[in-house]
Amino acid sequence: MEELNIVLIEPEIPQNTGNIARTCAATGARLHLVKPFGFVISDKNLKRAGLDYWKYVDITYYENQNDFFDKNRDAEFYYFTTKALNIHSSVNYPNKAFLVFGKETKGLDENLLINNRERCVRIPMINEARSLNLSNSVAIATYEVLRQWDYPKLLTKGELHNHKW
Repeated sequence: MEELNIVLIEPEIPQNTGNIARTCAATGARLHLVKPFGFVISDKNLKRAGLDYWKYVDITYYENQNDFFDKNRDAEFYYFTTKALNIHSSVNYPNKAFLVFGKETKGLDENLLINNRERCVRIPMINEARSLNLSNSVAIATYEVLRQWDYPKLLTKGELHNHKW
């Protein structure tokens, strides 16, 4: 069975993390949160952004980057960054892929990127744009992987309440 992992390294904005948690809940992706955070987990903005989806989110917490990488040594990581040469949709993501995102103000550490350049990917945007919002980037990446996997476990057809299609 397919398993998608979303990794946030040192997230700073609670609303983004809450929105990402909601995306994980809606798609069945696992969420990995790497400290330090720019907020406290009980932050009301974090809870509000995630709405009532928190009970559906599979979350693992890590004390720091070393803790995360030590506990996931055999994982296949894909690093999302504006500095990458590869486009996110050009990659064939394997089962159990880990999509790694950095903090909102700085992204991922450049030493991590240079040591993993073949696994660094970017979401295309115009030259004048500094970056996309973190929660939007995670949603784009998540749905690209799920599209490639033919949306496993996801409801792909909706129903009208008062009419039939």
